[in-house]
Amino acid sequence: MRKYIILFFKGLAMGIGNIIPGVSGGTIALITGIFERLIYSFKSFNLKALQLLFKGNFKEFKTYTDFYFLLSVATGMLTALLSLAKAFDYLFLHYPVYIWSLFFGLILASIYYVVKMIEKWTFSAVVCMILGTIVGSIFLFVSPSSPNDNIFFLFLSGAISIVGMILPGLSGSFLLVIMGNYELTMIDGISTMNIRILLPFVLGSIAGLVGFSYILAYIYKHFRFQTLAIISGFITGSLVIIWPWKKYFYKIDTDGNILHNSDGMPVVLRYVPKIPESLNNEVIIAIIIMLIGVFLIWLLEFMAAHKKTDSN
Repeated sequence: MRKYIILFFKGLAMGIGNIIPGVSGGTIALITGIFERLIYSFKSFNLKALQLLFKGNFKEFKTYTDFYFLLSVATGMLTALLSLAKAFDYLFLHYPVYIWSLFFGLILASIYYVVKMIEKWTFSAVVCMILGTIVGSIFLFVSPSSPNDNIFFLFLSGAISIVGMILPGLSGSFLLVIMGNYELTMIDGISTMNIRILLPFVLGSIAGLVGFSYILAYIYKHFRFQTLAIISGFITGSLVIIWPWKKYFYKIDTDGNILHNSDGMPVVLRYVPKIPESLNNEVIIAIIIMLIGVFLIWLLEFMAAHKKTDSN
């Protein structure tokens, strides 16, 4: 029972990561040691799994799909999405620098541990990391689209965003921001439980999840070091997006007035990193929070290594 509670909290952390634009739930899965198992569990939902389910062979179905593992992680993720979406909306509204600082520290520390997993640095691995870094940072310069509640576009949004949610370093929420459907799905859709929005989005997510898990599992198995290298690049590139201090560019109307969303907040077109103007109390607190994020990742890795030593 204890292991499933731990998996629940890992899923909770993944869910929190998926809520925040710029942070990837896949990164959280990787640094908490469940990434590979998660991919193979998703991959197992195939024709054989359906046959076992329809035949009523639930015991073999649960074993074949690693059902209890996936259920624990998924329950944690859903708990985060359903209960924390509004909370993080509030925190980003009132304490954006502190929240970004925490995740900057988490992601910064995770790069070291992901890179450490690459036991053999080849030329292709180096190229993959460079390309991953470029791709991971290039999203900063892409302007978001407008919201679109068309059923087929919502399905596509779910399919594309889920790739970012499970692939370390690529933020599914940030992909939704670029597509213009982040607030529509992750904030409004979830908080109001709007079935018309959520159903096609969830169906698209399931389709993208199962399909992409096959590709990712194959690549991870046959090109492990290159995959880890490009993931390291994605994570490194995302640091530019997660940097706590930002200069915002807002959407304006034809009269030059800043447009606001349904909550009265200005609509952000894009933002670029900036250096704090002075070493004030906010900056000092933010740096401390960054260090706390670094410490949390170190603690996770220390506990994982200690557990592995005890089991040998």
